Amino acid sequence: MKCALIGPTYPFRGGIAHYTTLLCHHLRRGHQVEFISFRRQYPDWLFPGRTDREPSRPLLAEECQRMLDPLQPWTWVQAARRIESFAPDLLLLQWWVPFWAPVWWSILWLVRRQARPRVLFISHNVLPHEASRVDRFLARRVLGQGDAIVVHSRRDRDDLLRLLPGADVRVTAHPTYEVFAQAASSPTEARRTLGLDDETRVILFFGFVRAYKGLHYLIEALPRVLVHLDAHLLVAGEFWDDPAPYRERIRFLGLDGRVTLVDRYVPNEEVGAYFAAADLVALPYLDATQSGVVQIAFGFGVPVVTTTVGGLVETVQDGATGFLVPPGDSEALAAAILRYFQEDLGPIFRTNIRAQRDRFSWERLVMLIEELAGV
Repeated sequence: MKCALIGPTYPFRGGIAHYTTLLCHHLRRGHQVEFISFRRQYPDWLFPGRTDREPSRPLLAEECQRMLDPLQPWTWVQAARRIESFAPDLLLLQWWVPFWAPVWWSILWLVRRQARPRVLFISHNVLPHEASRVDRFLARRVLGQGDAIVVHSRRDRDDLLRLLPGADVRVTAHPTYEVFAQAASSPTEARRTLGLDDETRVILFFGFVRAYKGLHYLIEALPRVLVHLDAHLLVAGEFWDDPAPYRERIRFLGLDGRVTLVDRYVPNEEVGAYFAAADLVALPYLDATQSGVVQIAFGFGVPVVTTTVGGLVETVQDGATGFLVPPGDSEALAAAILRYFQEDLGPIFRTNIRAQRDRFSWERLVMLIEELAGV
């Protein structure tokens, strides 16, 4: 199969770039792939973080054509011509924000004047958390051009079918990011690097911080945990919200020395240390469709405690690979953390995670893509 793949990759940072790069890597094991990526993703004023550039070495990188710029329509034409000359059987696009709708629509229109490759979208997030009518219109116009759409949760499937009744939408598990675990240090070395005690239980919150991630509920849960056992909360990720209220609440609850805030994007080569050091990963989300953080944790064999929102209930098996609690419930969150440690469930949960590796494999995703492409 000849596949033209469009999406972000190194030197751009974040989960979608990691995902697209790994997808390209696994597709290239059995197919010819023309990978088209960006010269620029967003104008500076639009990106909520400090930068969308990856500060690390190219741990995740695939050969590609870096040519697209959302503010330069002639680059859209160049990309379409590149795809036309490649003559793919399948055109595979990533969808995560409506910002890219004009680019995707234009490329599809230009390519389909000359050829009719199968068009497949992988939708990471159908609509923004606070979607407007414009967002819905753009998503409908662009995703409606696909012959099929792959999603990683039933919630995304349901959202898409409300948006596009009758669309061919397939659900498959989000693959695991085992690549970060391949060069990870031992737990002892990781804790020494991060300045953590080797005996304390380490709870990790990883990824950028916004209100819907629910970090404040995890902070509120920590005093209940500390009544019964020695634990440390490690928060690693760039704050896209004002960090001051979080710091003030930590001081008010007397948690200085029990919480470490690492307010920055964690480069690829440092990810392994945080997950190797963790006994448990906590994702107290108030809203979500899926989570790449869960798949990084599972790549390290680390269990998670998370909430019953979106696709998380499909990914985490309650009482087997982690715990699921209601969103916005600090007491339930604390109880789940305590049960995990007090009943020494780590070894059992880690064994269960390893037993499910095939369910979260990239090969399973590639097989679905091949099926939808008619290979």
